[in-house]
Amino acid sequence: MNTQALRFLRRGQVVTLTGVQTQRTLLDLLREDLHCTGTKEGCGEGDCGACTVVIGEEIGGQLELRAINSCIRLAHSIDGMALWTVEDLAEDKKLHPAQQAMVDCHGSQCGFCTPGFVMSLFALYEKSADQPMGREQAQAALSGNLCRCTGYRPILDAAQTMQALPAVRVDEAAVLAGLKQMAAAQNATKDSSYLSPKTLQDLLSLRAQYPDAQLVAGCTDVGLWVTKMHMQFPRILDLTRVKELRRVEKYKHHIAIGAAVKLSEAFAALLEDRPQLASFAHRFAGLPVRNSGTLGGNVANGSPIGDSMPLLIALGANVVLMGTRGSRELKLEDLYTGYRKNVMAQDEVLAWIKVPKTVPQEFSRVYKISKRFEDDISAVCLALKLHLADGLVTHASIGVGGVAATPVRAVQTQAALLGQPWNPDTVQAAITALRSEFTPISDMRASAAYRTEVLGNLLQRFWLESQGGRNTSLESLLLEGAAA
Repeated sequence: MNTQALRFLRRGQVVTLTGVQTQRTLLDLLREDLHCTGTKEGCGEGDCGACTVVIGEEIGGQLELRAINSCIRLAHSIDGMALWTVEDLAEDKKLHPAQQAMVDCHGSQCGFCTPGFVMSLFALYEKSADQPMGREQAQAALSGNLCRCTGYRPILDAAQTMQALPAVRVDEAAVLAGLKQMAAAQNATKDSSYLSPKTLQDLLSLRAQYPDAQLVAGCTDVGLWVTKMHMQFPRILDLTRVKELRRVEKYKHHIAIGAAVKLSEAFAALLEDRPQLASFAHRFAGLPVRNSGTLGGNVANGSPIGDSMPLLIALGANVVLMGTRGSRELKLEDLYTGYRKNVMAQDEVLAWIKVPKTVPQEFSRVYKISKRFEDDISAVCLALKLHLADGLVTHASIGVGGVAATPVRAVQTQAALLGQPWNPDTVQAAITALRSEFTPISDMRASAAYRTEVLGNLLQRFWLESQGGRNTSLESLLLEGAAA
């Protein structure tokens, strides 16, 4: 089966490659085919950031640069985009400000992680322009990069000092012209094994025509199937170019997030309505993962430890499934039938996620428990939304992750709260219900007993915060330290 030619813009030139296998990762393409070994292979999971590169595409007439993990990104997914690797930054043997700042601040020891940090800094440099760089902003930009020897203080110093060096900026007009040149040229092969439709209608037609094709929407999990399980896919259907599904639409009572909206953009939309989600959004994987992964992909994947689903369940989100035969809408928790199994027919795709807007009587929080503060998988995730009126719980909605084969709604705990006075006695009864409602397993992240105990503790924390108690969580302490 044929694959279409892979084209991307690099160093002002269009690079065209043929015969690139469907499941080939961008990292393998760079290191093995193009011999760009500055991009390092570390974890192969999108966790360490050693493989970080920067991609660029035209969004609304502007050039948007994003740092991504190349180890779990399929090579064909960057077709028609611009690409920068660490080899592309220095010009005439003069280091880029992101590189020079790392040298000046002694931000490298063994050097293995350094190219990934430099590329994240490069993306931050272009995004921040001439604005002063705060410590917290630098930490957020580097949340997907791990360093084992240097420590983060000199690297964060580099992030804050690189703007003081003589400016070196990407020629946005030239890059946009190159992208336009590629877009104008046809790049299609009949019966291609990598399908990347641009419209919703084309997506649904291709889904009906090729029901066995592997759907991808960012590849932050499917990429692991390639790197860790060595899976191969005869045909891939990539929905991230579908223009209708890249939108966030705002209505009077809800927002609708397209399945191809990047996680970083989806959380930004949710934060507009619920700013209290800021810490949770920051902790949802590292920034390069959020720059590649999509909310629709996370939901459709259905992992029991996927952090977005408990939150969306608690907020009362619905999903819209679409196919050539029509569409249907259902509650998000009703999408799942078992471990990574769902009700979608073979010719359907998850197209939209509809999230109700907040109301005045709402009090909501979401808590993530993991071994690392950033860039780590949850042991437990608990999201709660209550409506309180005259001291009574008039509505209770609770989503939980990490305690069952799927993300779940805590139905019994909700019943223990509904219609009851919001007081310590009700909270203790709800804690008892929550701890007995699920039978979690023990694994590498946490024991079953720990998960059960923590669920109750988080509900107690929710009660204290509802009473105006100061948030003394690890998240608040770290964020306060960053701002100091």
